Amino acid sequence: MEIEISSSIHLMYVSEIQQEMYDSAQRRGTGIAKRSLKYLSEKITEGNAVVATDKGKWVGFCYIETWSHGQFVANSGLIVSPDFRHLGVATLIKDKVFALSRNKYPNAKIFGLTTGLAVMKINSDLGYKPVIYSELTQDEEFWNGCKSCVNYDILMKKERKNCLCTAMLFVPENIKNSAENIQPENRYNNEQESSISV
Repeated sequence: MEIEISSSIHLMYVSEIQQEMYDSAQRRGTGIAKRSLKYLSEKITEGNAVVATDKGKWVGFCYIETWSHGQFVANSGLIVSPDFRHLGVATLIKDKVFALSRNKYPNAKIFGLTTGLAVMKINSDLGYKPVIYSELTQDEEFWNGCKSCVNYDILMKKERKNCLCTAMLFVPENIKNSAENIQPENRYNNEQESSISV
């Protein structure tokens, strides 16, 4: 099996990928927002996806999207062909797409929304933490992508504060460290002792 960063040679699989995304969402009754063939083709051609194949057959797929002017990257649309499930393929694809995201956008926070327990475990192993939705991008276009999900009404009723998906976020060390260095001024920091006694 080969797991590669996508290029135009992988366009031959785009219809299968789109169909399996749709079929999988239908079977689960939740989950993956529908993406057009044009959109998926652009991701593949731009090298913003990972495609797994085996002897010319499509095995799995995941793509990346950037939001909030590159401050956030989403690893989206993870899907594995039914013939190759339960073999660890999803983990290998997520490892590769995570590395692609870190390489292309080293200063971005990486996030995902999922209803799948297996994906939550994979994300956790990569260093993602569960977060509330307000920690994610607030880019309107990202949330508009949820419109084709069967749970969109729930998301809107909850004012985009939560839904059936679990939000998970990876924050790179360089972002964590810079945030930790921005401390609010404490007027007692440089004093030997304060005038308050206990």
